Amino acid sequence: MSSGPAGQVTGSSLRPPLETAPRAPLRRFLRTVDGVTIEAAYDSARGASDDVGGSLAIVVAHGFTGGLDRPHVRRVAGVLGRDAAVVTFSFRGHGGSGGRSTVGDREVHDLDAAVEWARELGHARVATVGFSMGGSVVLRHAAMHGEAGREHEGRTEARTDAVVSVSAPARWYYRGTAPMRRLHWLVTRPAGRVVGRYGLRTRIHSRDWDPVPSSPVESVPLIAPTPLLIVHGDQDGYFPLDHPRMLAEASRGHAELWVEHGMGHAEHAARDELLARIGAWAGSAAG
Repeated sequence: MSSGPAGQVTGSSLRPPLETAPRAPLRRFLRTVDGVTIEAAYDSARGASDDVGGSLAIVVAHGFTGGLDRPHVRRVAGVLGRDAAVVTFSFRGHGGSGGRSTVGDREVHDLDAAVEWARELGHARVATVGFSMGGSVVLRHAAMHGEAGREHEGRTEARTDAVVSVSAPARWYYRGTAPMRRLHWLVTRPAGRVVGRYGLRTRIHSRDWDPVPSSPVESVPLIAPTPLLIVHGDQDGYFPLDHPRMLAEASRGHAELWVEHGMGHAEHAARDELLARIGAWAGSAAG
């Protein structure tokens, strides 16, 4: 596998702008530190000038079986893009990215590459917003780059200035709900992985975690002083409210917790009004 730096541009699928659109998303393939090619897209803030140095970029980390071209991910990017530039990407094993999904483990390398790309494009302020699996990844990623983190010591180009985790689990191997029992079957059984590949367009790695990565709740205490927002719906069918409450408690008062009335799970359940609030919080928290 290649050991090239995260964010290295390995190819381009730049799409020519449409005659009716003043500016089309910039698309690139990025290479992670462990050699996986990740598809990514960049949308500049609406009405933004070419001088982006002081503007905010939000990097969106989608949920399991998502991808940058999925309609619900494009909707999220569209709302967040009202006041900030947005980087979307497909995690490994999803969409046009290479590799296979490790369901939240090595995906931190994918987020690294996307954040570094946002900074290479000139953004001095970068926030990450993750949903479900992506919500666990943004927490682990922020912990690695936090003041107390050690895994990426000395690498500041992939650090974040604010973190938003939506509908994330607090702990691994949770099977307390029917949707999570189905997901575990999908990930752990050969027949499930076939369904994932051909039915859900998600290529899932067959190996077990070795070693088991730090859980989201173990990661949260390492994030401070980076601002952290935890968002969860009180109708989430995957992870009940003890998950966000456990995450908030682990922050020792550092995290802000929003429990959204009537909200279900992740991107599909996040209304435009909530996404706009998240975008405003990220812009304020990122300085």
